[in-house]
Amino acid sequence: MLCALAACKGDAKEGSAAQRSARPTATTTGFSGSSAYSYAKAQVDFGPRVPGSSAAKKAGDWIIEQMRRRADTVIVQSFSYTTADGKKLALRNILARFRPDLPERVLYLTHWDSRPISESATTEAEKKMPVPGANDGASGVGMFVALGDILRKTKPTVGVDLLFTDGEDYGQFGPPEVDVLIGSKYFAAHLPSPNYKPLYGVLWDMIGDKDLRIPYEMNSFQQAPEVVSRVWQTAADLGYSDVFVQESGGLITDDHVPLLNAGLRVIDVIDLTYAPHHTPYDTMDKISARSLAIVGDVATALVTRK
Repeated sequence: MLCALAACKGDAKEGSAAQRSARPTATTTGFSGSSAYSYAKAQVDFGPRVPGSSAAKKAGDWIIEQMRRRADTVIVQSFSYTTADGKKLALRNILARFRPDLPERVLYLTHWDSRPISESATTEAEKKMPVPGANDGASGVGMFVALGDILRKTKPTVGVDLLFTDGEDYGQFGPPEVDVLIGSKYFAAHLPSPNYKPLYGVLWDMIGDKDLRIPYEMNSFQQAPEVVSRVWQTAADLGYSDVFVQESGGLITDDHVPLLNAGLRVIDVIDLTYAPHHTPYDTMDKISARSLAIVGDVATALVTRK
């Protein structure tokens, strides 16, 4: 079991960033951080994936094509959403399923859209710019496509569902929340089957930061502690306890919350301490293949090792 939160706070070792930079991008599970990085770059190269934009259309089509090459089944949830100011958005959740015949399943999710404004930028002109979303959007997509490379060749020990949600980052996180977490809310209300209940779920968000450091997200820790324990213990077993640190990262409103509210045991793996967050500077040079390799290694081990 993981140690108590108060006792563990601050136990990440000095020099961890240097240790991470020395690690290879290929892992013992076979996960390739270099591939994940290239897939993330493919998303960023489309431009900001703002819902309703041509870049979003192309990026979504690309995800569907990539997952149809890898997964056993791909389900596209296409739906219309009306924003608070009356704008109609055409959105798509993409669900790639591996071993869909197995009743015991694990749900992974990440959002693939990027934010239409950069409210954390320093100038008024920059605040009006869309976010490129290298870390906040593309990093999770890149990891999922690279994970698909593994699962296509090596059957997972459980059924695996990779959910790419749309419209996570569109509006205002508040409070109150307005026009955010749109895709995860839709998925929570339109599950793949009436009795859909995965063993557990993990949201992978903002996982490419060069100086990656992932604390507990406290909605996760409070509502699904056994899932947090499973993920952090797997990371420790792989030698990543300096990245998956045992301390509080606070309460974060993210795509796992609607699923928790729907009764699914889903946690958030996120490094929110990221200076370019919600700015025009969330670009590919701010993320690394090594960070993606670390997270991808954990995600792979969870569903391929008994």
